[in-house]
Amino acid sequence: MKKPSRKPTDDLRPECKRSDFGTLVRGKYAQRLMETTNVVVLDPQVARAFPTDRAVNKALRGLLRNRKPSARPTTRSARTRRERRAG
Repeated sequence: MKKPSRKPTDDLRPECKRSDFGTLVRGKYAQRLMETTNVVVLDPQVARAFPTDRAVNKALRGLLRNRKPSARPTTRSARTRRERRAG
């Protein structure tokens, strides 16, 4: 038994009207996407030097291994929270 062919159409269903959808806004969620994404765009020159994501990650891990330790103190301050607030 053959299935009836379904041709894709660009038209809305008869029960839907364009006026039901309200005003469309282009790029409505673009700012939210930019704030939550972790995609980084490389300059063309850098992209040629690192053609794959593995090459980029390898180079960045090498930089992290070779960086100097931070200048933060290794021990906590002897002053208590109350002493710091008082003065």
